[in-house]
Amino acid sequence: MGNQRPIAVDLFAGAGGMTLGFEQAGFDVLASVEIDPIHCATHEYNFPMWSAICSSITEISGCDIRQKSKIGDREIDVVFGGPPCQGFSLMGKRAFSDPRNELISHFRRLVIELNPKYFVMENVKGLTIGDQQHFIGEVIESFEQKGYKMLKPYQVLNASHFGVPQNRERLFLIGCRQDLNLPNYPSPITKPAKIKRIPKELANLPDSPTVRDAIADLPDVSQYPELMKRDWCVANFPEPKSNYSEYLRGLRSDSADLSYPRDCDRSLLTSSIRTVHSQACMERFNKTANGELEKISHFLKLDPDGICNTLRAGTPSTRGAFTAPRPIHPFMPRCITVREAARLHSYPDWFRFHSTKWHGFRQIGNSVPPLLARAVALKIMQSLETQISKPEEVIQLTEDGGLYLKMVKAANRYGVSSHLKL
Repeated sequence: MGNQRPIAVDLFAGAGGMTLGFEQAGFDVLASVEIDPIHCATHEYNFPMWSAICSSITEISGCDIRQKSKIGDREIDVVFGGPPCQGFSLMGKRAFSDPRNELISHFRRLVIELNPKYFVMENVKGLTIGDQQHFIGEVIESFEQKGYKMLKPYQVLNASHFGVPQNRERLFLIGCRQDLNLPNYPSPITKPAKIKRIPKELANLPDSPTVRDAIADLPDVSQYPELMKRDWCVANFPEPKSNYSEYLRGLRSDSADLSYPRDCDRSLLTSSIRTVHSQACMERFNKTANGELEKISHFLKLDPDGICNTLRAGTPSTRGAFTAPRPIHPFMPRCITVREAARLHSYPDWFRFHSTKWHGFRQIGNSVPPLLARAVALKIMQSLETQISKPEEVIQLTEDGGLYLKMVKAANRYGVSSHLKL
């Protein structure tokens, strides 16, 4: 890892969507903190060159993060993360005294302890609506009191404006130390494909990739019986159908992508374990028109020429273990696979997820699309005025055992509890 690349810390790493986006912008994300050992093992597979620290954000210090990674006493350029947040303050209480919001207060604490040049806090759009706006105001004020300048007014960014075939809106708060200049928010580079009312400011932009662009060149999983029992197989890939899929397959370079090249077996179709649907269910899926909700499951059947709806994570076992609605494939009577979801989220094909559908979809649904994270990260890179080139060093992705761990074994691997309060 070249020392000339600016360094970053991810405080709520998940599988690594933001880590990858910042890597693509030219950062070395030397430390990623994640409480969930399943996510941690996945993160470790995809980023073997850096440190994944399996710990609750509430129980770790800035000093710990420096010692458990290659950061040491180096200055940190950016700290980022998306703390899960309830948002609402209790009546008569300020936000940070509400125990439900402790993760945001610990995010703030670690930013202050690590003293980075910049920080980025990502969160749900819902925080910008109604009473929740007061909460956001408090968060901004609390950083200003600790010596950080904040980019105002804050903005909600939509992934479909940054080359992702998915309607996904997220709030980004950006701050910097007093001795530095604030970056700007990134400007949209695409408009969502097939939208009826195009805002004036997007009118002249090219369309985002479509669902078809994203997934049409993936092998037909129904042709591979081994995918009933495992999440990978050797497969015949059709020719790429778009620049977008060509890029995610590693067949086309992108001058804005400064990530480390990954070496893996390109003949494998991964993260593609099949879902078994009843005959009646498949018939209902077949009868549902593209772009419409199936009447019983309320799953959306994807429109091949439009974009995907927001992919959601579902809930962990501590909150009912509900599965999030998974979209229906535009041409086949089944729900999409984890790999298809990853394509719709802008993950490259070398990036792998936990081998089960439940954890795989949870990892994607909880993450920031890498191309959206990259757009934000590039603005910070511009403010740092650092010239970075694409690394020549190739990262080997071979140790995939962590992708198959069940929760108890994953927890044992990192010496943490398997009973998470998520």
